[in-house]
Amino acid sequence: MNNEHKYRIRLIILALIIILIVIFLRLFDMQVINSEEYIEQSKRRVSATMTQKAPRGEIMDRNGEVLVSNREGYSVMLQKIICTNSELNDKMLKILEVFQKYQNPYMDSLPISSYPFEYTFADENGNGSWDDEKEKWFSSKKKLKSTMTADEVMKYYCDNVFYVDAKYSDDEKRKIVGIRYDAILNGYSISQPFKIAEDVGLDIITELKERQNEFDGIIVTKEYYRNYEQKDIAAHILGGIGKMNAEEYEKYSEKGYGYNDLIGKRGVEKLFEEYLRGKNGIQTVGINGTEDEENEEAIPGNYVQLTIDSKLQRTAENSLKYWITEISKKGGKPEDNKGGDADSGAAVVIDIKNGDVLACASYPTFDPSTFNAEYDKLAANESKPMWNRAVSGVYTPGSTFKPLVALAALEMGIVSLDEVIECEGVYKFYEDYQPKCWIWSSKHETHGEIRISEAIEFSCNYFFYELGRRLGIDNIVSYAKEFGLGEKTGIEFAEEKGNVSSREYKKKIATTDYDASWYAGDTIQTAIGQSYSYFTPIQLANYIAGIANGGTRYKTHILKSVRSSVDGSMIYKPETEVIGSIDITPENLQAVKKGMLGVVEEGSASGIFDEYLVTIGGKTGTAQIGKNVSDNALFVAFAPFDKPEIAVAVVIEHGAVGRNAAFVARDIFDAYFEKADKSTSNTIIGELLP
Repeated sequence: MNNEHKYRIRLIILALIIILIVIFLRLFDMQVINSEEYIEQSKRRVSATMTQKAPRGEIMDRNGEVLVSNREGYSVMLQKIICTNSELNDKMLKILEVFQKYQNPYMDSLPISSYPFEYTFADENGNGSWDDEKEKWFSSKKKLKSTMTADEVMKYYCDNVFYVDAKYSDDEKRKIVGIRYDAILNGYSISQPFKIAEDVGLDIITELKERQNEFDGIIVTKEYYRNYEQKDIAAHILGGIGKMNAEEYEKYSEKGYGYNDLIGKRGVEKLFEEYLRGKNGIQTVGINGTEDEENEEAIPGNYVQLTIDSKLQRTAENSLKYWITEISKKGGKPEDNKGGDADSGAAVVIDIKNGDVLACASYPTFDPSTFNAEYDKLAANESKPMWNRAVSGVYTPGSTFKPLVALAALEMGIVSLDEVIECEGVYKFYEDYQPKCWIWSSKHETHGEIRISEAIEFSCNYFFYELGRRLGIDNIVSYAKEFGLGEKTGIEFAEEKGNVSSREYKKKIATTDYDASWYAGDTIQTAIGQSYSYFTPIQLANYIAGIANGGTRYKTHILKSVRSSVDGSMIYKPETEVIGSIDITPENLQAVKKGMLGVVEEGSASGIFDEYLVTIGGKTGTAQIGKNVSDNALFVAFAPFDKPEIAVAVVIEHGAVGRNAAFVARDIFDAYFEKADKSTSNTIIGELLP
């Protein structure tokens, strides 16, 4: 071997030694000096950083009884991996077959049915909602035209967006397009996995795990779902949560929400979203579904305590259902106008000392835990179970308005406590309009000579026609507003304002100059609670609370407090707020209350409260609402009479007569005053109808 060959061999050996030294130094750097950094990089290559969803805060009643809590469940996510459209379509179809096998729903909001393809926008209801929804959908799709048929839209998605091969059947094409359409809507990307389904059953989770080699990119995550501890009550109050739409995401993304986050959509869940939402954590998940040990724990949302008393709420809801059913049953045929058409109602209970809403019941109702699944059925129900009648229903008050007119007349000095007015049956002050007292119409009798307390007790229309004439409409309107009638009560829910019968309102709704004119008859009809006055049940309850407490009108509210889920500290507690105060002469107030006491002890509600251990002041109301339907039944009350604590308002649509609504109030008082005599509750159905 010559020197040149030896030199070359030495160079090769030297090069190998240098390479080995470099490799050794590199390994030393990776494994010793910068090991943590490289481990982290390695993790990032084989894992995805997922948001660990925080459980929402619990919702409790005023006594700490849990109404809404959380339960653990599982969601199935798909992490984006590099593959062809054909491979992705095959994978999606295979995944959906697993969900369909176990009849588990998955994300699919494409408004097109399975083959034969047809649009599935909102059902037509005569108001053009189907066309509106269709137009709204197409307006968000730049490449689609509203003139396209469902078949044409499907063909466009198959050929130009998702490249779905002709080898698939029409039903398979629909499944693939549907799931991939939702993936796009949810921002499916390398950094944003797509949630295929939520609250998934263990049978599906098990099969996906067992077939893991077939479903690369599938991630199973643990999440929290709302658990309605008492799902039979307070559906309209508690509300529910759901996925964000595009408009909501635009609003909430600025607050750190992700597209897949659930938000409060209705009721308390929506009203107090800022308190109920927790702080999400971080969870690192491998592509094989394994969890990394280093996670940032999520912080649960805060505890929200309501003013609602769950016992009273349950009683009010059950009582409405029971008595409405009985009234309908006893009322015979709907066309008889004796309550056979009774089908709905509301009841509100208010603490007269601070405006706390203790119960806010609306019937018919629904199960909040199945709301999303049964939405179409609920929306089609003619009785409108999703409508919160307690705060959004407006009703003619009937004779429940008379205590206010009596107070106004006394306070303005147009009638005295001792003044006697003789009921003649037919009010003949006006030549061209002579309305009758109810007792004349039903029995051809009169109330004779009566004073103001007796006029309330016996609900003498003749007496209040005269008071209305003396007061004039402007004074009636002024006093009604002082007591919050025709005004929002301030409760956190979206509530209807209602209306006090007035010249301005009549002009507003008039279609001709003749219809816009205000007549004396309008005034005296307003005085007995008819004409153009429409109030919500919560307004009626708050008005009676104002009478019971001597003239103070509190802002109603349903939030009692918010406490930290971490340490229980107080985060927010609303202050009691006075939004109106009326100076009432004690003697005048007592005279009106005495009349309301007479209603319960001797008048129209007396049989319902015979030998009741708690003294109650109340007023029935029967409101005419049109021809060929039963009148609405109303009852308002406060108790105890001498030291009032709560005010109650009950409305039963088509309940026939006011006393029928008093049965519901009786059940509520039974629940509130635990020592009350229960012997007559739900036992005097024979006395239900006149």
